Amino acid sequence: MPHLEAVKYILDTTLCLNGRALEAHTPLLGSVPELDSMAVIGLIAALEEHFGIFVADDDIHARHFATVGTLHDFVSAQLRS
Repeated sequence: MPHLEAVKYILDTTLCLNGRALEAHTPLLGSVPELDSMAVIGLIAALEEHFGIFVADDDIHARHFATVGTLHDFVSAQLRS
């Protein structure tokens, strides 16, 4: 999974997870207390900056934040478009 390690690193640093173990199947939204609505904004900004992508407000859906893997898939789709 290209870019998975970068997504995990951005999650860790943006949410101050202090190296918490993250795998593709790790649940995020509703399971990681640090990932609240304000943190989502910061996380999107960090992903945009790191990957050089633009995420329109209409493209942001809770399903993209279900797991580390779904967030990675979302980033990969943004990179392809």
